Amino acid sequence: MHRSRLAQVVIDCETTDPDWAAQFWGQALGCRTEPMRDAADAMYRRLLVHADQPCVLVQAVPHASRVHLDIETDDVEAEVVRLERLGAARIVQIKRWWVLAAPTGQRFCVLPPQRSDFPAHSNVWR
Repeated sequence: MHRSRLAQVVIDCETTDPDWAAQFWGQALGCRTEPMRDAADAMYRRLLVHADQPCVLVQAVPHASRVHLDIETDDVEAEVVRLERLGAARIVQIKRWWVLAAPTGQRFCVLPPQRSDFPAHSNVWR
């Protein structure tokens, strides 16, 4: 048994300046922004949304701009296997998470819990 749920929406921005990108998205969505605490996450900025909304991150990336979803889970491998059974394909493992491709082509990530209230409102998979 494991649990998973939508954790966050990540706005991938083809730029080397995450502050510039976050400034636009923060103003567009009416949110303040903050850098991530870990120096290894320097390419991310968090948009401060209401606690009952999924997290929104802005990420500076070298590829074309797009939006992707992150699924948080208490068992990354079990969730990846479940999604592979549905037709997803593993693309690359980064740190402690996987980037997958949906059968329809969109990329998304499966990662350990990101929000402090996990597992509230999560799905239980057996």
